[in-house]
Amino acid sequence: MQYRIDKRSGNKISILSFGCMRFPSALGVTDMHKTEELIMRSIENGVNYFDTAWIYPGNEEALGSILHKNNVRYKVYIATKMPLVVLKTSRDNTIDFDKYFFQSLERLKTDYIDYYLLHMLTGFDHWQKLKSAGIENWIAQKKKSGQIKQIGFSYHGSGSDFLKIIDDYNWEFVQIQYNYFDENFQAGVTGLRAAAAKMPVIIMEPLLGGKLATGLPKDAVKIFKDADAKLSPVGWALNWLWNQGEVTSLLSGMNAMAQLEENLKLADTATAGMLDDTKIAVYKSVLECLKRSCKIRCTGCNYCMPCPVGVNIPGSFAAFNTIYSMGYVEGMKQFITSTGFMAAKSASPSLCIKCGKCETHCPQSISIMKELAVVKKRMEPLFIKFIGVCARAFLGVKRKK
Repeated sequence: MQYRIDKRSGNKISILSFGCMRFPSALGVTDMHKTEELIMRSIENGVNYFDTAWIYPGNEEALGSILHKNNVRYKVYIATKMPLVVLKTSRDNTIDFDKYFFQSLERLKTDYIDYYLLHMLTGFDHWQKLKSAGIENWIAQKKKSGQIKQIGFSYHGSGSDFLKIIDDYNWEFVQIQYNYFDENFQAGVTGLRAAAAKMPVIIMEPLLGGKLATGLPKDAVKIFKDADAKLSPVGWALNWLWNQGEVTSLLSGMNAMAQLEENLKLADTATAGMLDDTKIAVYKSVLECLKRSCKIRCTGCNYCMPCPVGVNIPGSFAAFNTIYSMGYVEGMKQFITSTGFMAAKSASPSLCIKCGKCETHCPQSISIMKELAVVKKRMEPLFIKFIGVCARAFLGVKRKK
């Protein structure tokens, strides 16, 4: 196992971390025997960072029970998360942060959390709302008591807001979605590098929910195989991340022993800068293969931005294209985060006033106004809009005009 140093704390973190969201289960119930085998095998082979969350059903309890039973809590770093999605603001603009934190401690059978995250920050406005409810004082109290060792957040929002958030508070680590397909999605490579200059960066979705392992087009799989028949698409995806020194560790949701063994073998030899130009070219070929299924030939150059009314034009097009290259669910996930689906300020294509400014700057000569209308029709049917209204109402988010 290779390790990278958390320069804020001095902790050595395994480059392969255990993402606990997808423990083996049957009929929705965690299979404790299989889960224990996986956890103990991973610890025996040097994995020392385990990521769970309050909101994952039965997950914290399973992890806590197994670590306690085998007396190995001291060998690992536990990361868990405050469920921002269920927090309620009282009439005096306060939030009971303690409620969920102490439930996590009880479930995990521990009296402190090594790496505690605010789960799913969606934008700068979201962070400002938490600040106004006293989150900074609450964090300071928990840090002083030793109940939280390192404080961070997981992110699902725009790249520009990510940069604002990491500059607005003394964060000690961060977790972002990042892989070779999502290099410019959400925080993206720009956010990765900016954050890594300040703190450890943990990567989630290194395989895009498994799609980069088993959901690639046959042509893409052939490109990888022709380049190195011994390396699976999983190996290519994980090596792309480990090649970047800014990546502290990546989370893998391993729910079968074969997956764990493959990942452990890869993590034994992975180092920053291990990919030469020939291998980097292979990823470019795979991405070109994926892009051939794209409907809008947007390169994400951002020359069309900023939009006068705030439409995230490249983000909307990228999400639309993802529907055809990686599936509807993945495309909608990108669309929701790129267009402020649950934020106070929308960046939806429905805002377009057809001023035409964007088209005068597009080097690809895309009929942007026409394409935004297509995206709006495909990505924002009435039931999606209704879900958005309900979600914002539940979170207490009021739209800014």
